[in-house]
Amino acid sequence: MTILLRDIWQIASPENYKCHFARWNGRKQPLEVWASDKVEWQAWQEFRPKRDVFNRPYVFSLIQIYYEVDTWLFGGVFRVLKRHEDRYEVELTDDGSGFSGRLKIRSDYRKRTTRVDFEDHYPKLEVQEILREPYSGKPFPGYDNINLSFEELETLVRNDRPDWKGALESVKGVYLITDENTGKQYVGSASGFEGIWSRWSSYFTSDSDYNVEFRELLMGFEGHVYYRKYLRISLLEYRPMHTSDETITDREYFWRRVLLPR
Repeated sequence: MTILLRDIWQIASPENYKCHFARWNGRKQPLEVWASDKVEWQAWQEFRPKRDVFNRPYVFSLIQIYYEVDTWLFGGVFRVLKRHEDRYEVELTDDGSGFSGRLKIRSDYRKRTTRVDFEDHYPKLEVQEILREPYSGKPFPGYDNINLSFEELETLVRNDRPDWKGALESVKGVYLITDENTGKQYVGSASGFEGIWSRWSSYFTSDSDYNVEFRELLMGFEGHVYYRKYLRISLLEYRPMHTSDETITDREYFWRRVLLPR
């Protein structure tokens, strides 16, 4: 049985709202922005194109869940306070706050325009799921299925996501970072007492943890904006924490010979 949004949330005057179908803007996924930086997420609502598209009192924000077909996450209702020539001023309201980051909605909307009249879509929006907790990153898929963009990894790290942290801080291993822009690859390892979680978290806390080869991979490119857009990380091999560091080093050299022939 299909449950429509209007079955659980009656909005008396949908004509007072614009619907923002937020999608990838060429640099970032809005889903990861919402989960990692609420200030930046509000800035997505404050962006003003040449036309005055947010020309109503409220904005009903939906965030594309890019790895699920026709699925969107409710990202809040914003009140438009002022309309400047180059931007909007908005504030997050309390409307539907309990659903924010939890309510998953199905819509097959795929047109290029991302800011549309809400009343044209409100009657057709389907409730797909209500998450137990607000979205804080992709669920842990198992050690053998890890393949993340740096943007996704940063979301997990900043939210200290417990399923990922619990799994990765208890193992050592060897991993691969790929630059999708240049095709360059870097094989790294996590050993000692840090575990994989600590090693991967260090990429977002201090440049001092980047070793020489990793810096060479990024030669000529600056900042986390580049990392988020082009770098991917995958786990090649994992071992229990009692595994000797020598074994991890040997396995790292093995994977370098396999993947990085000179």
